[in-house]
Order: sequence, then C-alpha cells, then structure tokens
Amino acid sequence: MSIERVREYLKQFNAEGRIREFPVSTATVELAAQAAGVEPGRIAKSLSFKLEDRTILVVAAGDGKVDNGKYKATFGGKAKMLTAQEAEERIGHAVGGVCPFGVKEGVEVYLDRSMDRFETVLPAAGSSNSCIELTLPELEKFSGAKGWVDVCKLPQG
Repeated sequence: MSIERVREYLKQFNAEGRIREFPVSTATVELAAQAAGVEPGRIAKSLSFKLEDRTILVVAAGDGKVDNGKYKATFGGKAKMLTAQEAEERIGHAVGGVCPFGVKEGVEVYLDRSMDRFETVLPAAGSSNSCIELTLPELEKFSGAKGWVDVCKLPQG
C-alpha cells in the first residue's frame, strides 16, 4: 500500500509519526481542506505530467491552477496530465494520494511558488485519506525536489 511506502520513506526524517489519517476522503483539495480544517490553498496538491519520456510532479498550492504558458516556458513543452493509470504506474501512487514522497526512480519533483505565502502546507501521504503538515523547508528536503518553479496562477480576489 502506498501510505506504507510513504511512512517507511519518511522514517529517514523521523516524520512518519506526523502522518494524519482521516475517516473521510482527502482525495480532492476541497475534501482535504475540510478534513484537515485548513483553507484550500494550504493543501499542497501534487500535479503529475508527462513530457516525452519525463515524468514531472509539480507540488502546488491547492488553489493554484497551472498556467500553460509558464509551464511550457519552464519545462520546454506542453503540460500533459498523466491519466490515473499512468500516475500509478509512473509515480507509484494512486490519484487522490499522489505525493512527492517515496516516488518511483526518475520522477522529477518541483515545488511551485504558489505555496510561498504559507508557513506550512499539507500534501497527501500516499492514500486518499491522509496528509502530513510540513514547513516549506521540510517539504523541499523531504520531497528531494529539483527546485522551485513558477508555473501556477492564483485566483484573483
């Protein structure tokens, strides 16, 4: 099970005990925010893309949307989301629990600047009813991210 792989992966950071599991689904930003009692922006959603033979995971604020122009300028190609089956095969986590921890070899993880406005964010932890609250430096360290990108736009208002 994916959450067990994430738990095992997070042991190297002594963070496995910080995973929160809920009796309800956290498979969408809205459900996760409701379960965790936080605003949707603080949910760190993991967006999975394919670009030729590359698998790219962009962790972004829950209220952010990918800006196709920014994505193409950053990664050199059009943003093509993985299907649910491709996500599980290429990343190792099922949709609803996709996270940047314990991913398959070769997955490129990037963190989006849309999360900069928060002290802590809550990415999934490998299942559709879990999350872990992390500071941005922890997220960067635990995810093994290749770096920060600016490929999302935030809602106006």
